[in-house]
Amino acid sequence: MRRVIELFLLLCLLLLAGCSENELSSNLDNKLRIGVMLSDAGLGDQSFSDSAFNGLEKAREELGILFDYRELKEVGDYETGLQELIDQGNDLIVGLGYMIEEDLKKVAEKYPDKQFVIVDAVVDLPNVTSVTFKEHEGSFLIGAIAGMRTNSDIVGFVGGSDTPLIRKFLNGFSQGVAATNPEAVVLHHFAEDFNNDKLGEELAKELINDGADFIYPSAGFTGVGVINIAQQEGIYSFGVDSDQYYLGEKTVVTSMLKNIDVAMYKLAKELVENGQVADGHITLGLADDGVGIAPIRVISLTKEETEQIEKLTEKIKTNAITVSE
Repeated sequence: MRRVIELFLLLCLLLLAGCSENELSSNLDNKLRIGVMLSDAGLGDQSFSDSAFNGLEKAREELGILFDYRELKEVGDYETGLQELIDQGNDLIVGLGYMIEEDLKKVAEKYPDKQFVIVDAVVDLPNVTSVTFKEHEGSFLIGAIAGMRTNSDIVGFVGGSDTPLIRKFLNGFSQGVAATNPEAVVLHHFAEDFNNDKLGEELAKELINDGADFIYPSAGFTGVGVINIAQQEGIYSFGVDSDQYYLGEKTVVTSMLKNIDVAMYKLAKELVENGQVADGHITLGLADDGVGIAPIRVISLTKEETEQIEKLTEKIKTNAITVSE
């Protein structure tokens, strides 16, 4: 009799386990899925891709979505990763970075019933939502700080490539410098590489040798090299995309926040609430919390300087000041 009871209990446990597995499988099937093709530097860039990943992690924890990602395997081939994410059955496919534009456009045309998002570029297709940022507005504030605090009246900029997107960072930075210090000169270099910290170090050294005492990099992992040398040489620098103070706690004054994490979370929330995201072109600036600056550290602004930055911020938000791209 005891043996029969033991077999009966074992059978019940197996049935319960089967039910639990079926329930789990059903729950997973009901969750919305987002697939992300990362930018060329991929995870660990301590900037663009990492910020997007953080936003999706928050969406997973708070909204219950699932997400997966692909990194670049061969230079220039984003199509393979995008295709893999489509084959997985993701509800929304996201491409990070302007360099993905052509490949994303190709697969979006191939799958007109799939919904896509591209960040940092504009694709004019009905199933693609384009998300861009007003990097020039946040960069203006970085430049304003550099202009008011430079001792040499020479500041520097390192861009990852000479493209319209990176020019937005440089142009906003230059206008901010001019707003607080018309006498200051802005020197710049373009690395043509977003994933080379050693090259960033070399370009930063050139700017320092030319007299720059503040350097603003917008160059992904190449920019990490800029921050490293700035700290070694005892000059000031800025972070970009995310708060990069932890990369150089003696040099990073503040960072231009390009809130890709906020954008990713908002897109995930819209997907959960509406089953889709709005099509067309979304542009996020200071007024939308799309860009901004991190807390100011390392140096202390005077009360007057702080008020000046606050006034400039408010004027940009209300369009009293228009920052040119």
